[in-house]
Amino acid sequence: MPIVRRSRATFLTISVLSLSALPACVSQTGSPASAQGAVQAISAADKKQGAEAHPQLLQEFGGALSGAQATYVESVGKTIATQSGLSNARGDFTVTLLNSPVNNAFAIPGGYVYVTRQLAALMNNEAELAGVLGHEVGHVAARHAAKRQSAATRNSLLGALGTILSGALLGNGALGQIGQQIFSTGSQLLTLKYSRGQETEADNLGITYLQRAGYDPRAMSSVLQSLANQNALDASVKGTSNQVPEWASTHPDPASRVRAALARAGSTAGRTNRDTFLAGINGLTYGDDPAQGIVDGSKFTHPVLRLAFQAPNGFYLVNGTRAVSISGQSGKGEFASASYSGNLEGYVRSVFAGLSSQQQLAPTTIERTTVNGIPAVYGAARANSGNGQVDIVVFAYEFGPQQAYHFATISQAGQAAQFDSMFRSIRRINATEASAVKPRRLSVVSVKSGDTLVSLSKRMAFTDKPLERFLVLNGLNSSSRLTPGQKIKLVVY
Repeated sequence: MPIVRRSRATFLTISVLSLSALPACVSQTGSPASAQGAVQAISAADKKQGAEAHPQLLQEFGGALSGAQATYVESVGKTIATQSGLSNARGDFTVTLLNSPVNNAFAIPGGYVYVTRQLAALMNNEAELAGVLGHEVGHVAARHAAKRQSAATRNSLLGALGTILSGALLGNGALGQIGQQIFSTGSQLLTLKYSRGQETEADNLGITYLQRAGYDPRAMSSVLQSLANQNALDASVKGTSNQVPEWASTHPDPASRVRAALARAGSTAGRTNRDTFLAGINGLTYGDDPAQGIVDGSKFTHPVLRLAFQAPNGFYLVNGTRAVSISGQSGKGEFASASYSGNLEGYVRSVFAGLSSQQQLAPTTIERTTVNGIPAVYGAARANSGNGQVDIVVFAYEFGPQQAYHFATISQAGQAAQFDSMFRSIRRINATEASAVKPRRLSVVSVKSGDTLVSLSKRMAFTDKPLERFLVLNGLNSSSRLTPGQKIKLVVY
């Protein structure tokens, strides 16, 4: 969660697809040749659209990174993008390494290509990075967004609580189903639901681009497998089932996508540039950036804003660029900020008014209190949903004359009290506690004689599931064998 006040901007002219949405799998059909025949050069209109969208996307995804790591990713991205037929000029493409802790990559018309640092950290060689970016460029080259624009509904999946509320209040499914659809990806991302054939085409185009650039085309399969493994690990860490989001439920399982990519690649070999890649991403920030706050288990700490709070038992936190999401089986919520004029009661009412564009919401009660010395006001309302009544609570805190923060939660009627401990946990932190918040970063090390999977995993900066995290991060399994001198990735403080 950044320092800036929350905005509700949406990108109605942009269509992107996240590779973190692994359940959007492929079939065995589809030919890259057909798409290649339809490739159109980057037009002036495309460049204009991309240039207008670019700064909005940077804001939505934590901003652009700079330095040696970003330069390296930019070089790989331009190499693969020029294989698409959109342009042979590297200067026609803008490739950005995003400061985002979610696994995501996308491209938009005009030659703009993006990958998050978190997804880059998950990869294990340069060919995998090129394959992911090639897939996204393939969607643009085949003009999939334009072909599906009239049929698609584009919305931010993990944004305002209003998205949740309008779904619940309109009866579009149970609270748990809504929560899974919106929070299961763990990232703020925009999606366009491409067809199965279009996903196939983009995968196959990515593989074709890999072959043209001299990379090992089998890298598409291995990175998809890593993404599937990470998806399963995330679900395990959160204590949720690894289920397919509703918007992707028509697609086959992730394993089918891996098998299809491997079959398409065949036995042709090529370069992977593993050592170059590992050197290029070494030192990347991993997970949350302290400037946007840190989630550590069920605790959120923001060293810049000087605040902290604790989620209730059974709930997990996901830090986004605009809000912190709180999710559990029996309720959902977020922690965010909005414009504040000094009237805390008015602030609570304005938050309620913004929660749903479909129905007018207002608190039926307003109460003043103090939480750990912080002036606070909270309001509650009960509303009807498709599966019965729900309780909505907005709990706001004044941190200064022009600064307020709030929780907004939704739960089944009668269960709002489950968030009371969280509401009462918010507190200011002092300079010493703030300075103690350190980022995690990626560290590439060489295996030494006597090192084992278990011993290396103990060096990971995690107390929960360190071995599982180590294996997924390095594309290994429990029976993998290490050799002295082999380079592996660790996440350290």
